[in-house]
Amino acid sequence: MRLFPEGQRVGLGGAPLGSLLGEVTDAEAIATVNAAWDEGWRYFDTAPHYGLGLAEERLGLGLAGKPRSEYVLSSKVGRIIYEADADAPDDEGFAVNTRRRRRWDFSRDGVLRSIEDSLRRIGTDRLDVVFVHDPDDHFEEAVATAFPTLIELREQGVIGAIGSGMNQSAMLTRFVREVDIDVIMLAGRYTLIDPDGLDDVLPACLENDVQVVAVGIFNSGLMSQPRPAAGTTFNYEPAAQALIDKANKLADVCESHGTTLPAAAIAFPLAHPAVAGIAVGCRTAEEVQTNATLARTEVPTALWSDLKSAGLLREDAPTP
Repeated sequence: MRLFPEGQRVGLGGAPLGSLLGEVTDAEAIATVNAAWDEGWRYFDTAPHYGLGLAEERLGLGLAGKPRSEYVLSSKVGRIIYEADADAPDDEGFAVNTRRRRRWDFSRDGVLRSIEDSLRRIGTDRLDVVFVHDPDDHFEEAVATAFPTLIELREQGVIGAIGSGMNQSAMLTRFVREVDIDVIMLAGRYTLIDPDGLDDVLPACLENDVQVVAVGIFNSGLMSQPRPAAGTTFNYEPAAQALIDKANKLADVCESHGTTLPAAAIAFPLAHPAVAGIAVGCRTAEEVQTNATLARTEVPTALWSDLKSAGLLREDAPTP
């Protein structure tokens, strides 16, 4: 199935709608979804993990009333959301205080329950794409039960495409080579500053006709501004000085070509033939509009050759 409409290869990543790394209000989240729609974005990704179901609920509110046939919706399985006896702050990066908790579950029953819960929270009748989410420590369970369940649902026409979303490329490569999947969500491993997906998963995707949705393209903040901001993060942790230095060198070359680091960071992954599109996490309508403008920015062709000549970009990286 086509994940992105012709001529539009940017979608909305839903983690910030669940108050990732800082509170987002319902009104802000709904405005973010509406802004993405107004920009022509028609791919929307979410997960139970994001805000313990909050991101799914907010995405559903934002999409309410919009023609279901006009957008692609993906969510994930692997974590079950349940209720405890008392409210508590989330301990996995989301600014929520709730009775809800999460637990790992890659069983058949867990997958079916997760999908049913996601449909209810979003308020929709179907998920177009379902990813097995972060099975880093659960490879055997994912292969034995989660993927076979999703394959069965795909064969029944209940869902359109299946895959896995992870922050690493090695296990994704195994899934691409060993499981009948359609798509992967590659988080932070094919970016301007960390293109290591070139070593394993991207060639495997080309060989096996598996589409890639590239996410985490700013590596959680390091490349989201023209220059790395104070306290910037890489993979949601404080960025090492060596990475900050490299980002500044990338920014130097970008500025010499009249463009910016975020514009180049958005353009870079889209040049790889395995990448169907990107999903960008946005907290506000203004962030959507900023990223949409960046995505429309034409990055000078000469930038890429200069980055390679300076040793800042791998020679084998496809470029626009």
